[in-house]
Amino acid sequence: MKRFYKEAQVRSMEGATEVLLDGRSVKTPARNVLAVPSEALGSAIADEWNGQGETIEPRSMPLTGLANAAIDRVAPDSAAFAQGLSAYGEADLLCYRADGPSGLIARQRELWDPLLAWARRRFDVDFELVSGIIHRPQPEWTVQQLGKALAARDAFELAAFSPLVTISGSLIIALALAEGAIDLDTAWAAASLDEAWQAEQWGVDAEAARVLESRRLDVASAYRFLELVRIR
Repeated sequence: MKRFYKEAQVRSMEGATEVLLDGRSVKTPARNVLAVPSEALGSAIADEWNGQGETIEPRSMPLTGLANAAIDRVAPDSAAFAQGLSAYGEADLLCYRADGPSGLIARQRELWDPLLAWARRRFDVDFELVSGIIHRPQPEWTVQQLGKALAARDAFELAAFSPLVTISGSLIIALALAEGAIDLDTAWAAASLDEAWQAEQWGVDAEAARVLESRRLDVASAYRFLELVRIR
């Protein structure tokens, strides 16, 4: 799409910030008004629009995309969306361990065990660990508690959680990052442990590295979105 506006701005509303293009409301793909819960997020989205050249590149506007998702996809039924994400707690990446080699087993323990220990303390839960990929159900109480932690989030927080959970494959990593128990670098190291190990053993594949970097940027954008939502 060709750029059709000169400048993006924001306008404060009661309890929200609206994004404008040349003074007119921006609409989401579902034709809803693009209004977000914090001025900081609204300003960052306006910056994305102002940073476009002659052609609008949606891939370079991740905050706008997440805001659209929050308004169009999540907000109409936040409870159902949260329930869908909570399913990742039943087969969390951190619970499925390699049965060899010993170096990989040790690396998983080093990076993943502290996260599970945090979750045990934070949510009063426990986990079933598995060697291999055969599914083993998690305790019902664990699944319920992790589900409650998601259900307490609003639509904009849940929109950010979606890529954090689905890309990492771990509800625990996403929750620990969101609650400040770990930083972004630690979260990504835990989420991409297997890929990093493979690259160390067999060398870097250019296409795999490109895909992994794209996923890392998506996680970073989702985390930034979550942080901006909280600045009220």
